[in-house]
Amino acid sequence: MKLDQTPNSNKYYVSRPKPFNGLPIADNDIRNVLNFAYEMCFGEGHHRANRTGGQYGRRAGEKFCNTFQGKLAEVALYNYFQSQNLILEKPDFRILGAGQWDDSDLEINGIKINVKSAASQSNLLLLETRDWDKQGRYLPNTLLNNGSTTQYDYFILVRVNPDIKKIFQSRKIYYSDNLNKADIEKVISENIWSYDTAGYSTHQNLVDAIADGCVLPQNSILNHYTKMDAENYYIQSGDMYPLSDLIKDLKN
Repeated sequence: MKLDQTPNSNKYYVSRPKPFNGLPIADNDIRNVLNFAYEMCFGEGHHRANRTGGQYGRRAGEKFCNTFQGKLAEVALYNYFQSQNLILEKPDFRILGAGQWDDSDLEINGIKINVKSAASQSNLLLLETRDWDKQGRYLPNTLLNNGSTTQYDYFILVRVNPDIKKIFQSRKIYYSDNLNKADIEKVISENIWSYDTAGYSTHQNLVDAIADGCVLPQNSILNHYTKMDAENYYIQSGDMYPLSDLIKDLKN
């Protein structure tokens, strides 16, 4: 279903939300993800400065927030799948350089799962339009032409609380390129971290969303205050299936 839109404007509003229902994240997982994100953003790793189609370059503090949230969502989902007696490959913690990225977030018996993270108040699965063709294929991997995953079977929206971006912004370190690891560890340890799974969508759901024109334009305003840096396809959380349905399918 499309977002509500104020007529003749660039203002969009979520019409199909789901409340956040958080589950705790273990301290050990938080520590491992922090170490990974710090090395990727301040150490030997590499994250591109611009989103696909984005207008501005991200500073290291912002990239850390994105990396920390994304990997924490991936690890939390991995642990949840394990608790449901599913066998899957562990999350990728390799420190990758420029021009390298992991093939898919999680994989179960050859089934490719794309994990999208968001803050707890978010209700959209967002995919940058320049990364996907009309058949729902992931273009960066298509261009590699080396056997990397080009089509994901499922997309899962994992939400994380608290919003690390807001924490960094309140400490005035979000736009910093030089952050001490001990200072970040202190900020992270002062908060209690939790996650939920807002739902999942299939590859066909993505193809349908693209065909239906479910697009948030660049520079549009979402829910009064969020300005979109890049154009994105979207699926609302209220239109996603409960993860329990996917668990049943994967076990069968």
